[in-house]
Amino acid sequence: MPLVPPYIASLRPYEPGRQIDEIRRLYNLEEVIKLASNENPLGPSPRALEAVRQHLHTVHIYPDGGLSLRRRLAELFECKTENVIVGSGSEGIISNIIRTFLLDDDEVLTSEATFAAFQIVAQSRGVTYRTVPHRDYHLDLPALARAINDHTKIVYLANPNNPTGTIFTRHEFDEFYQHVPERVLIIIDEAYFEYARDNPKYPDSMHYRYDNVITLRTFSKAYGLAGLRVGYGFAHETLIRNLLKVKLTFEPSTLAQVAAEAALDDIEFLHRTLATNAHGLRYLMDHLTRMGLRVLPTAANFVMIVYDSPEEAIRVVDALLEQGVIVRPLGQFGLPHCVRISTGTDHQMKRCVEALESVMTRALPSRL
Repeated sequence: MPLVPPYIASLRPYEPGRQIDEIRRLYNLEEVIKLASNENPLGPSPRALEAVRQHLHTVHIYPDGGLSLRRRLAELFECKTENVIVGSGSEGIISNIIRTFLLDDDEVLTSEATFAAFQIVAQSRGVTYRTVPHRDYHLDLPALARAINDHTKIVYLANPNNPTGTIFTRHEFDEFYQHVPERVLIIIDEAYFEYARDNPKYPDSMHYRYDNVITLRTFSKAYGLAGLRVGYGFAHETLIRNLLKVKLTFEPSTLAQVAAEAALDDIEFLHRTLATNAHGLRYLMDHLTRMGLRVLPTAANFVMIVYDSPEEAIRVVDALLEQGVIVRPLGQFGLPHCVRISTGTDHQMKRCVEALESVMTRALPSRL
């Protein structure tokens, strides 16, 4: 009997984006910009920072398990505290969902080319993990509905999807839901909700309070708290009550919780974040399209470029690193011929485009 189960031994750990200090040392660079991990280029909410400073002296006391943040979120989104869960990022809540609801003969179903960390967490349970192909880099909801079988327990949908940035519409979800049995739990991961919510076709899942749908969101992106790891979810109180049985007792931490509560009140920061993102997307789309690159329409805070081959994509990523621009290769997401670039400040966007133009002149001259 092996010490490590085969389904754990065969897993490949999640590979985070390259870090600024690492690339600075590797290439002896003074300035490095990171556009690989969809982080907020404005940094954290100032109100969140102030809340952390005010509570540093309390870190010797255990947190309340997220109760005060759950109450604040319930008030904001007009639901009951019993409908809210918080955790160490949305991945932490995903892990709790996998632990809570899956039996050994259950199956998990999702799309190809979606959030890589979900696959790792789901497969760590040792159950069958199935995918359907994407449809031109969009989640194929009709194909997912057809793929549901008697063993399907969880269907995972990221909307907007990471790493493609694409969304499914209200009509598409309504049609999909008609074919999902009540015994199947639908996870709708809305990590990029704030960036997509004004799109009239975007189906805010808070309007779909079905008993078998759980909405996941995060403070990592628009609120700039990626390093503190705070995520939250909404679902029927029966689902939440069972999730609370298995979540870590004191997550999230005190500092993470007070930062998240303060960030919710920092409306001015959120508006600046969304404006910065909208400007960055326009800049990237205009310049990348002008270069002759295929760039997918996006509802998030990043764009995805589709290259002709994995070799071409990696050549671009490596050449950009040499110039101090970190972007994300997408081999781990099942898209080795694609590259994801996060939005940034005006300076970062200008540096990125200039570096990419230089790279294409040297490495991919046929595209110019």
